[in-house]
Amino acid sequence: MSAFIIRLFHWEYWPTNLIYGPVGWYWIWLGIKARSFYFMNAANPGIHTGGFVMESKNDVYALLPEQLYPSTLCVDKKMPFTEVLQALKKTTITFPCIVKPDIGMQGLGVKKLASEKELQAYYQSMPLRFLIQSYVPYPNEAGVFYHRIPNEKKGKISGIVLKEFATITGNGIDTVETLVEQNQRYSLYRDSIAHEMGPKMQEVPASGETVQLLYYGNHARGSKFVDGTHLVNPSLENLFNDICTQIPGFYFGRLDIKYNSWEELSAGKNFSIIELNGSGSSPTHIYDPKHSLLFAWMEIAKHWRLTYQIARYNHIHKNIPYLRFAEGVREVRESGKIKKILTSQNW
Repeated sequence: MSAFIIRLFHWEYWPTNLIYGPVGWYWIWLGIKARSFYFMNAANPGIHTGGFVMESKNDVYALLPEQLYPSTLCVDKKMPFTEVLQALKKTTITFPCIVKPDIGMQGLGVKKLASEKELQAYYQSMPLRFLIQSYVPYPNEAGVFYHRIPNEKKGKISGIVLKEFATITGNGIDTVETLVEQNQRYSLYRDSIAHEMGPKMQEVPASGETVQLLYYGNHARGSKFVDGTHLVNPSLENLFNDICTQIPGFYFGRLDIKYNSWEELSAGKNFSIIELNGSGSSPTHIYDPKHSLLFAWMEIAKHWRLTYQIARYNHIHKNIPYLRFAEGVREVRESGKIKKILTSQNW
């Protein structure tokens, strides 16, 4: 099947604007009610723009309890590489490690590096401030969407997405590249996978050998998203409520986590928060192939409504100002510039 036909009949592959566009009228209505089209910043007053755009990942990590996220080093591009290595030695970070832009989106620029040589190459090619993080070896990844009305003590989990990493199984004959091209999902992201795999695309895996193509769950890079909202239980809600109430000025967003097993996660054991996304978060469980586009629209509208309710409460009862229109436009433009930089280099 051609890429066009696959995308045409599977809405999960459609461009974000095409998915969100038909319900955009509802966002406009909420903006009219709030008297601000950038009201979402007030949903998370502890995060720049509420986590809508242009928030520093390093600043967000600093809000989390330190033991809950990987050891992190922020690298300013003004730092000579020798100073980067010196600073790295003072941390607990070892190879392999994860690198990512400090202000990023859609998994662009996220890579797993195996050596100092690879780090130097990344440093030389990445034009933006970036983070170096300890690699979290837990085998599973999920996104947990949490929200809490500010006057309430307990929040709720409104969605869980389970992320199936992009992997292929060898047959002893075909190269990784051929196996990727033969897979309906992965063939759509061949260029991104090739950029990540490099020369390994030409290797021939043994029969039955599993090859992991990506080491992070990103839908825009080929991972399959499965709706796991049915797995919500009282222990899990208590765990995430305890975590999120410790984060200053955070009431709405998605926590991306790596974990060993669901049972251990529910018990609060063996997991790490690898990302915290604020008011710009998508309810990514909608991308489960079993869901209809109508379901996606309903979930998007529901989460926009929650953003509005939380932001309005903070605006009225806590005097949190909404982002002015000109400020919002400027932030969105800056975010667009960063995305352009990252996409132009095929990150």
